[in-house]
Amino acid sequence: MADAGEAVYKINIFDEVIKSRGVVLGVLVVLILMSLICWFIVGYKWLLFARLRRLSARFLDAFWSSGSLDEVAEHAKELEASPLARIFQGGHAELVRFMGVAGDEKAGREGLENVERAVARAAAGEVDRLERRITFLATTGSSAPFIGLFGTVWGIMKAFAYIQPDRPILETVTPHIAQALVATAIGLLAAIPAVMAYNYFVSKIRQFATQMDAFSTDLTNSFRRHFR
Repeated sequence: MADAGEAVYKINIFDEVIKSRGVVLGVLVVLILMSLICWFIVGYKWLLFARLRRLSARFLDAFWSSGSLDEVAEHAKELEASPLARIFQGGHAELVRFMGVAGDEKAGREGLENVERAVARAAAGEVDRLERRITFLATTGSSAPFIGLFGTVWGIMKAFAYIQPDRPILETVTPHIAQALVATAIGLLAAIPAVMAYNYFVSKIRQFATQMDAFSTDLTNSFRRHFR
């Protein structure tokens, strides 16, 4: 049993969050929205990357088993969501464009260089597509803790405005400080998963980029043999 002069303070954190007002409430809303967007990006990218891996594996099998570039082009249309298929389409379109001048050595050499540039340009474009929305995870991971800290500092400063000389200081200040500290906690809860997801997806993008570089080399070699 508590002593007669000992005050007991019970604080429900969720109630204090609901009671938040002003800047602290705004900070909480921003952090929660950032967290929800991050989780949406994580789910979307995870499903997308899994699908692209399957399609790319199917296209590679079709590429190496096909007997002609036209046959590969047909498979690329069926699997055009694959980054490798789009790289092939970019290079093949440039190859078809210069087929009429391949008999001239200089024109054929220039045409081959254009095809190689088209392949490189398509590969760079695919990396950019894979990186879309990923930067938001990095932004959340780096900024959410500071946004939460701002809400905490602001809330603590405002808490002192509720001090009443005729009442115990903890009774008047503690609820408002609790509301302020929740901002830092939510900031960390938003930032930690975002950083982990960002690092995961960056590693996956590097794997895709390595695969695309290897495929681009094989593809340009195939185009060189076609020019010869």
